[in-house]
Amino acid sequence: MSYLFTPLTTRAVTLPNRIVVSPMCQYSYTDGLSNEWQFVHLATRAVGGAGLVFTEATAVLPEGRISPDDAGIWSDAHIPGLRRITDFIKAQGSVAGIQLAHAGRKASTFTPWRGHGAVPMNAGGWEVFGPSAIAFSSDYPGVTALDQAGIDRVIAAFVDAATRAVHAGFEVIEIHAAHGYLLHQFLSPLSNHRNDGYGGSLENRSRFLMEVIAAVRAAIGASLPIWVRLSATDWSEGGWDIEESVTLSRMMRAASVDLVDVTTGGNVAGAKI
Repeated sequence: MSYLFTPLTTRAVTLPNRIVVSPMCQYSYTDGLSNEWQFVHLATRAVGGAGLVFTEATAVLPEGRISPDDAGIWSDAHIPGLRRITDFIKAQGSVAGIQLAHAGRKASTFTPWRGHGAVPMNAGGWEVFGPSAIAFSSDYPGVTALDQAGIDRVIAAFVDAATRAVHAGFEVIEIHAAHGYLLHQFLSPLSNHRNDGYGGSLENRSRFLMEVIAAVRAAIGASLPIWVRLSATDWSEGGWDIEESVTLSRMMRAASVDLVDVTTGGNVAGAKI
């Protein structure tokens, strides 16, 4: 019999099968709050029999949204709507997972069917942050480099978001470090030109992600799985690559990460994949 339809136990969580619904952005929310669209989108996947159903990238801070229409979990007001979804998913025998995210320099951009590039400040845009003051592309927002206080604030936001996620009934926490969003931006030498403890060597460029992982694990305890979504390569010379991904994966395993969810690209505009 195929392993696909057999249970998989990680820590205290058992998936009824190994079919996983990936995070898929819906760009359909106001102030990050869950609504009927999100409920139906995720609930129907559980009804269909998927073992694990993930929310889309869910912002840990308002300025961490990709667009003004993204899902969020930066306040307790987000918990009730999400709890309704996780209760229903669990009632179908499936497991609910959440992907926690911060878009970094790729934040404050238009929902795909409403435009492209930066949302102007007078149209609901906001200041965006990254490892260095390097915009993703010419039509994306200018970037403010995070200082230590800013880094600490983001780490605390991931912790608070993970804590809320547990209260909302999620049993798998995925940290988004792929697709050119904030944690990926720190990993890649193409977007990270820092000369402090968060830039330069692989160890330094990985430090922010590793600190987020350690802080989230301390907050949620040992019973729930932590996954990390990782872009294995930037598809660009001098960028993040497969060899560094393998090294980082070993580091993350030692730091109590249970699964690496592998994808590629997203950090370099125009990269040929």
